[in-house]
Amino acid sequence: MGTFRRKHLGAPTIDAKRNRLYVGTGDNHSEPETKTSDAILAMDLDSGKIVWSKQLTEHDTFNIACVAVDQTNCPRPDGPDLDIGSSPIIVGNLLIVGQKAAVVHALDLNHDGEIKWQTRIGRGGMLGGIQWGMATDGTNVYVALSDVAAKAGTGIFGGPRFVADPKSGGGLFALRIDTGAKVWSAPPPDCGDRKNCSPAQSAAITAIPGAVFSGSVDGHMRAYSTKDGRVLWDYDTVREFNTVNGVAAKGGSMDGPGPVVVNGMVYVPSGYGSWGGNAGNVLLAFGRQ
Repeated sequence: MGTFRRKHLGAPTIDAKRNRLYVGTGDNHSEPETKTSDAILAMDLDSGKIVWSKQLTEHDTFNIACVAVDQTNCPRPDGPDLDIGSSPIIVGNLLIVGQKAAVVHALDLNHDGEIKWQTRIGRGGMLGGIQWGMATDGTNVYVALSDVAAKAGTGIFGGPRFVADPKSGGGLFALRIDTGAKVWSAPPPDCGDRKNCSPAQSAAITAIPGAVFSGSVDGHMRAYSTKDGRVLWDYDTVREFNTVNGVAAKGGSMDGPGPVVVNGMVYVPSGYGSWGGNAGNVLLAFGRQ
């Protein structure tokens, strides 16, 4: 029996109205292929039984031994690695699903996951597409694009294992919940001459009334207008900080967890050195001026 895995792990989504739990899965790790890989599983909250499943990509058996840039020694062709890593979002009768294929899907919860619309926003791939999380205000869904690219480096002891491509990835998109049509898109950031920089926006995003917060592998946290995608606020975290506990700290690239907004404060983790980005170790708190 084949197995599937979830490298990019998103929390399950609870549907109290229908008494169901929605779980996104990853690719198969071994053959034979299963129909529950790269899929949304709808499970009964009481029994754990799968009520329905919707597979969004078939034939995705990804060999972890082939992650290296040079795949000439792979025992078989490698799958596209199109996990569903971000948590699905319930809006009315639709389940909005982001995938590393760089496609946003809307599934009909009243008809066992029937696909209502699909919208592509980028190239997608192993480190591409929608990685960690989307956000919504009930009218639009806001989606950040990864599509990070990294070239082989010289190794751990002779330099970085990967070197980020400063020209690949990034961008923020607003899509209509009812149709999937693009309302606006914001261009990727420009790395300029910054080292270990990528414009990719892999990290989870957060929406509040009027603004969407999105961190980038370039080390910036930006707030975008929900109306037209204009950048309302931009803070470069790649610097040293004097911390409240006296520990030496610096900011870096952003990936994985997104910002938390509560009681007029914005909390931002900074520092993610994988895939050629800038490492760091700081938690930043922003408040009203």
